[in-house]
Amino acid sequence: MSIRATNQADVIPLRPLPAVAPALPREPLWRDLVGEVLRRERQAQGRTLKDVAEAARISMPYLSEVERGLKEASSEVLAAAAQALGLSLADVLALAGERLVSLAAARSRPRSLGSSAVGGRRSVRSTGPVGSVGAMRPSGPMGGVLLAA
Repeated sequence: MSIRATNQADVIPLRPLPAVAPALPREPLWRDLVGEVLRRERQAQGRTLKDVAEAARISMPYLSEVERGLKEASSEVLAAAAQALGLSLADVLALAGERLVSLAAARSRPRSLGSSAVGGRRSVRSTGPVGSVGAMRPSGPMGGVLLAA
């Protein structure tokens, strides 16, 4: 018997292989959520990456990486970027938290809901005076922060 024939031996499994369950989408990372908030707000304001990076005194490539979720920015960097966008650090974190809650809710829904769970992206901007700087302020007693037990 040749080596090739040996490598092509029939294998009969002792028990059937388990059916592959559909994988849930991966758990979102905090840096992705914060970056998404920063990018959406910057784009909503019609500002360039260069403009915001200069105002925040952050290098443009670094801010780009933070927006794309490639870098885990320090609280100082996030606060500077938020301030350059006319927001507080609390605003950015609250909006990222809201997004995390909505993604977690979408993950826990049964798959049979169909297209309602697809593309569940919400705008980062809350309702407020049109054109006002910082119109993205979350409302509510805790500034839009959801606390769960």
